[in-house]
Amino acid sequence: MLKTNELFDFSHSMAGEYLAGFSYPWEALGGIKSLILTLGESLGEDYREVSPQVWVHKTAVVAPTAYLGAPCIIGPGTEVRHCAFIRGSALVGENCVVGNSVELKNAILFDNVQVPHYNYVGDSILGYKSHMGAGSLTSNVKSDKTLVVVKDGGQEMPTGLKKFGAMLGDFVEVGCNSVLNPGTVIGPHCSIYPTSCVRGVVPPYSIWKTGGVVVKKV
Repeated sequence: MLKTNELFDFSHSMAGEYLAGFSYPWEALGGIKSLILTLGESLGEDYREVSPQVWVHKTAVVAPTAYLGAPCIIGPGTEVRHCAFIRGSALVGENCVVGNSVELKNAILFDNVQVPHYNYVGDSILGYKSHMGAGSLTSNVKSDKTLVVVKDGGQEMPTGLKKFGAMLGDFVEVGCNSVLNPGTVIGPHCSIYPTSCVRGVVPPYSIWKTGGVVVKKV
């Protein structure tokens, strides 16, 4: 199983110190709301509280049609585009793109993350410079509503969570119209082919190809 410190460079998120306290990244999902509320109260004058418990950096650009639900933090240089729907409990880092019709819920986006077109990111953490292609989604609840189990080959780890989308390590590229099934953990520097249906643990520096074939990057 990939541990939290194997997925992320903690220096690239306001949540870095918080995440460093967990062996496995999904253990952090339950505390995201409290983390945002704590961080929000300590932000400096470069942030504006545009509505109760919604903090936006003065250099961020938020489209007038975007919805920012509480609590959330929008970092410096980030662009939130038209009709984005941030439902709440979203910590969005520096120089990110949250695009048109993108929905975020209970999520951490590290710095320089791009979710630019028609993406759903729920109960998930996206590492530094990760990118989700147009229409790619995190599925955060199993169809039978049972608790999510992370699977790594023949090894299984119960999470105790009903809602758990995906953990994307730093520099992950997800192709267009892919679905990341509940409990997906993708190691740093991985690439996911378009229209993939991904589940389980993908080792670092791998390519997930059509049909779920995984090969190491050369």
